[in-house]
Amino acid sequence: MKTIKRRVLVVVFMLVTLFNYANNEKDFNNTMNANKVKVVFENVKKGHQLTFNDENGIQLHSETISKEGELIKYFDLSSLNDGLYTIKLNKEFVIVSKHLEVKNGKVTFNENSDKLIFKPVIRNEDNLLIISKLDFDKKPLAVTLWYDGEIIFSETIKNELITNRVYKLDKSLPGEYTVIVYCNNSNYSNTFKI
Repeated sequence: MKTIKRRVLVVVFMLVTLFNYANNEKDFNNTMNANKVKVVFENVKKGHQLTFNDENGIQLHSETISKEGELIKYFDLSSLNDGLYTIKLNKEFVIVSKHLEVKNGKVTFNENSDKLIFKPVIRNEDNLLIISKLDFDKKPLAVTLWYDGEIIFSETIKNELITNRVYKLDKSLPGEYTVIVYCNNSNYSNTFKI
């Protein structure tokens, strides 16, 4: 008889705990008024970089993803001042950014400002330097090419949805080259030899 009472008590305790957890999770996801915010990213791979920045670009959190699949992350925003914040997932060829606002302790995701930023693809084949980039916002893209510590070429490309550039380098000048591409408030570099 005592065993049955214990089992019933354990089952009731588990059901109450499960019910409370479900209610708290429901309230947490729906109100966004809590100090913690749930952020979800799909198709995450090991090695991707997750960052949390304020509106001035100051990095408040950074981590390297250690497993693949769906990334569910909870951020404690209780110590943040009112303002705009950005959570970015830096993948191989794209940056996924989510924007949120903290105002009077309430967190609001700005769904309309979430975006994909395509990174430039920089590669070289023999004496050819190839740069490609897709940019729906058509923001300027600046290319600077260095050889032996000096700038040998510089160009700013404006108003292009799809940038495709092929630069032919002089085979008679073998050595180490560095190309730096500036776009979307970031820079991307590649060092190679011909």
